[in-house]
Order: sequence, then structure tokens, then C-alpha cells
Amino acid sequence: QQSEKVTMMDNFGQRVDAHTVRFERVLPGPLEKIWAYLVDGKKRGEWFASGDLPAKVGENFEMYIKHSDLSPNKSPPPEQFKEMDATGHRATEKLLALEPMRRVAYTFGSQHPSESEVEFVLTPEGDKIRLTLTHRKVPDRAYAVNVSGGWHAHLAILQYKAEGKVPPPFWEVWKETEHTYEKRYD
Repeated sequence: QQSEKVTMMDNFGQRVDAHTVRFERVLPGPLEKIWAYLVDGKKRGEWFASGDLPAKVGENFEMYIKHSDLSPNKSPPPEQFKEMDATGHRATEKLLALEPMRRVAYTFGSQHPSESEVEFVLTPEGDKIRLTLTHRKVPDRAYAVNVSGGWHAHLAILQYKAEGKVPPPFWEVWKETEHTYEKRYD
């Protein structure tokens, strides 16, 4: 039971500095499968947000997310997200980096006054793939808490998908850690 607790704690994101949060997950390979979950708009939409990446770095693209559609299992969203979840959410982002099979980065929250950036880096480790997600230019602690809960839940869904399992409802996973980041980022 102790090792299970350690593994659960390892899944929590870390606040690297006042403006950066980082998550790591070790996922089953092959590398091509995990890369597809990051760059293929349809595959990314299975765990995070759909939308085709543009042809070139520096170009904009649209992403669409409806959290309740990330699993066939359903649970109601928290009150503060009911409206967003009912209609889904669209955002126009800019591709910042694309290094095939290794790294992709783009803006995040372009409609937010202090646009941040998210980067995904893949590192092969035997037959597993380490995914490092770094969210930079986080404007403040409240935003860090908010995006960390979201990334935690999205990465849990990705883990299930990568393992070929049906994920639990997104909102159930989100609720499990709802207050954790508030306490961790003191």
C-alpha cells in the first residue's frame, strides 16, 4: 500500500517557480502512439482538446474541448464549470514548437490577458515513454492551482487511454484533486 501511495504522489504536478508548473507521466510505448496523442487532433481530443495543428510553427490553430465527452462514463461537472461543459470550449492558439517524436509547444489560454505556454516533451525509457508537460508564463498562484487540477485530470485520462483502458469521467478525476493543489502551492 505504501508504494501505491508514493506512485499517486508522483502524479501530482510541481510548481517549479512562481510562473511554471510541471507534470511527468511514464506511459506505455511505443513512442509513435504517444506522439499521436499529442499532435493528431482527433487523438488529442480523446484526452484533452481536439483540433488539427497547423503546417508551420508560428501559425494559429483552433482547439475544442468538452470535458464530459472525454469518457463514455459520465458525471456532472462542478457548478462553476456547468455552462462551459454544456457547450464545450473553443480556443485559438499558436504553435510555438514542433520537433517530431520529441517536442510540441503552443500557447494556452489565448483569450486570457496573460497568455501562457504549454510544452510536451517525450523521452523514451526502454519500452515506456516519459511525458513531461511544462506550463510556463503562469500569471499567478490562483491560475497555477486551476490549470494544475485540469492537467492532472487530463493526464489521468491520457494514462487510461494509453493503457487501452476506459477512463473514468473527467469530472470525477478532477474532483479527486480539486483542493490538493490549493494546499500544495502554499
